[in-house]
Amino acid sequence: MNSSDAFGHPLRYIRLVETHISWILLTGDYAYKIKKPVDFGFLDFSTLDKRRHYCEEELRLNRRFAPQIYLGLVEIRGNETRPRIGGDGEIIEYAVKMREFSQQALLSDHASRHHLTPQIVDAIAAAVSDMHARSARSADNYEYGNAAQAAHWSEENLTHIASAIQAQYLPNSYFRLKRWYRENAHLLEAIDSRKRDGFVRECHGDLHLGNMAMIDDEVTFFDCIEFNPELRWIDTISEAAFIAMDLHARGYPGYCWRFLNRYFERSGDYEAVALLRYYFVYRALVRAKVEALRVEQENLGDNGYLEQIAPAIDYIELASQWADSHRAGLVIMHGFSGSGKSTIAAQLVEALGAIQIRSDVERKRLFNLDASDDSRSATDQGIYTRQATDTTYRRLAELAAAVIDADFTVIVDATLLEESRRLALLELSPMQPCRRIIVDCQAPVEELRRRIVARANDASEATLEVLEQQLKRSQPISQAERDIATVVTVDAVGLDAEKIDRIRDLLAS
Repeated sequence: MNSSDAFGHPLRYIRLVETHISWILLTGDYAYKIKKPVDFGFLDFSTLDKRRHYCEEELRLNRRFAPQIYLGLVEIRGNETRPRIGGDGEIIEYAVKMREFSQQALLSDHASRHHLTPQIVDAIAAAVSDMHARSARSADNYEYGNAAQAAHWSEENLTHIASAIQAQYLPNSYFRLKRWYRENAHLLEAIDSRKRDGFVRECHGDLHLGNMAMIDDEVTFFDCIEFNPELRWIDTISEAAFIAMDLHARGYPGYCWRFLNRYFERSGDYEAVALLRYYFVYRALVRAKVEALRVEQENLGDNGYLEQIAPAIDYIELASQWADSHRAGLVIMHGFSGSGKSTIAAQLVEALGAIQIRSDVERKRLFNLDASDDSRSATDQGIYTRQATDTTYRRLAELAAAVIDADFTVIVDATLLEESRRLALLELSPMQPCRRIIVDCQAPVEELRRRIVARANDASEATLEVLEQQLKRSQPISQAERDIATVVTVDAVGLDAEKIDRIRDLLAS
């Protein structure tokens, strides 16, 4: 039989892509995804009826993200030696028919070719936060996403890893992680609290760079989890942590933090930082499990085993690195509008591994405005009254304390021109002890004026009139502040490597 006859359309080529649970046939215009007859416990494709059901589920669920890709369910008839899509004969298998796109469109391919850019990372964060905002919320009576489920899946990861990796190759970090889970059982309370607050939603479930593509210049998600609703109805921070972990694992630790920062800024879900480390560890171990199962399926024995199992070990080591990390720190930006605070803070986010909280964004969020919205407020009016400013700074203090309590570094990005406001932040008493730094951003007045006039598409609404008021009201950093914090002065040129290293060292000491 001609290959074109088997598919029912012309072929430009036939290529096979294999995962641990699927075969994907690429033909040039269309791709056909066939589920393997496997049963791993957390998924069961062991019968033809089950594979048909989950093909239908894959179509239904992925059309939420990419209706232009997911075309329909097809029947494969005939026999193993002469299969045919459609036609007569016994149904021997089912497949999901998809519109094929270039493998170079995959963001995993972008990453491997070093073509990821800050703009792509920002687009991922926007697409994920928007998807989460639209996603259905779990009903209170659903067990999905609760603490018991989270503990179950974490334990299952460890169990599968131990059974799939030969005992002599299990690293010591695996056993440290088992201990870490026991020592951090208190985090399960926060998981149940977030479920009650509506943060368990019907997500993608398997959202890493290999399941994203740039199609028509937009980040497009595909291949969500269809085989187990427990793995799809999850806390939104679990999904965000997966992307952050994947960026880190692929050699982009700075972009990991850039993504997290943009995701939190857009979603406003800073309370999720309390579970960021838990879910980062969990997601790294998910990938370790997948890699270990792949090697187990290939049944290599001792021939090349260590090389094949290395990716699984790397994920275990990354999970352990994050579990053992201690990052609590407070960085306060200080300077006039136009002095480069937000730009420098964004640099520090990637260089230090930190979370930036912008007063301009949080002020607007308090008034139910998007960061890009124009509040049309006159100076000292609308959202810029003294009362509104007091409320904004109280919110910044609350969020900063929450980030530090989660043992991460927070960067508070605001003008902070009044000593009392700086001291209120410096004198925070979070549960975690931390080093405190003031980054004093300075630029000539004429440069400040030039930058303010040139601004576009920025959350700040500072005008030249606002700058003139700031110049009159500003209070210099006092000795009392210097007794609490280390001051690092940054001029109009911005941060250089030496100053970044100094700030990193100060936080680590």
